[in-house]
Amino acid sequence: MRAKLVMGFAALLSLLAGGHAIAADQSPVGLWQAVDPDTKQPTGWFAVTEQNGVYDGALVKMFLRPGEDPNELCDKCRDDRHDQPWLGLQIIRGMKPDSDDDNKYTGGTILDPRDGHVYDAMMTLTPDGQTLVVRGYLGFSLLGRNEYWTRLPDSDYSTLDPAIRSAVDPSAQSNPAGSQPRQRNSPAHSE
Repeated sequence: MRAKLVMGFAALLSLLAGGHAIAADQSPVGLWQAVDPDTKQPTGWFAVTEQNGVYDGALVKMFLRPGEDPNELCDKCRDDRHDQPWLGLQIIRGMKPDSDDDNKYTGGTILDPRDGHVYDAMMTLTPDGQTLVVRGYLGFSLLGRNEYWTRLPDSDYSTLDPAIRSAVDPSAQSNPAGSQPRQRNSPAHSE
């Protein structure tokens, strides 16, 4: 009986510790990987940053298919991003926490650099903090589509191009020598 009680207590402590680690990821800030829904292959990594309660996201790593240009410019963009390289391009702008839902961010826009269109957008963080549902839409959120981004460990910042990393990695700004950023409770991934 005592062994069962100890095992139960250990399991409860494990759950509580796990819940505490998850609570640290209840923000969209971090690195995210998008995957092609058909091929299941990564298409890009995005870094979501926060400044003064506003969340933005940039394309920080591209997974190119044979023949794709690694130096692609946003030649169809019609705003300040016109002719800017895709790598490092701010795709998401102006997201703010939704007053009705702690895991939802609204009021921003998302750019499709392939055609230069800017759409209204919202982001929803899953309760475990490991998936970010990014929705671009026209006018009404029903008229849009979702992308599901998976959180990457903070250690993956170290694999980014140094110029990109310095702009999006919180630990690179406070620790320019390039030591490893703090770790989140994130699943491992493979490239």
